Amino acid sequence: MVTDCVRNVVYNSKREFNAESVMAVKEVIRMGHPILAQIAEPVEEFNTLWLETLIEDMFDTMAARDGAGLAAPQIAVPRRVVIFGVQRNPRYPEVEEVPTTVLINPQISVLDDTLEEDWEGCLSLPGLRGRVPRYRRIRYTGFDQNGDPLERTADGFHARVVQHEVDHLDGILYPQRMTDMRSFGYEQELFPDATISPLE
Repeated sequence: MVTDCVRNVVYNSKREFNAESVMAVKEVIRMGHPILAQIAEPVEEFNTLWLETLIEDMFDTMAARDGAGLAAPQIAVPRRVVIFGVQRNPRYPEVEEVPTTVLINPQISVLDDTLEEDWEGCLSLPGLRGRVPRYRRIRYTGFDQNGDPLERTADGFHARVVQHEVDHLDGILYPQRMTDMRSFGYEQELFPDATISPLE
């Protein structure tokens, strides 16, 4: 996901991306794949090799594609697991830092029903952007990778990232949230003079 002010923000994953490292970069499935339209199943067991491997694969995949977030269904695993995180970059002080997070079986509560519209993109819709309304302030709860409860409040860009990723778990892609499809299009047409990073 990306707002109109984000340009080449470096994702701060829990493991630095290194092409020489042992990586498990997975294919990101694209809009039209049936898994992206499904409601994902909850995770029922924690501290398993399967879950640990899934999370590592997700971080590797997100880092390799300079993503700000990734949901398990995007790598064809229909489980309720998302990861996200954005490092503060002094070159782009307007971009808010988002803590690197593993969020499992998430729930969102709206704390401010004000909707703010901004640009978003998605690794499952490569090359496309659209302006999407999202709630300004939310609370999200769930579990971390160890099964420990996690609860945070988020606003602005942080809240937008979480809402975007959790939508994937319910089979929703960001164009389904848009109210004006005239702002939906290819990056090169919408921003002919700008360099847009592939952040989700």
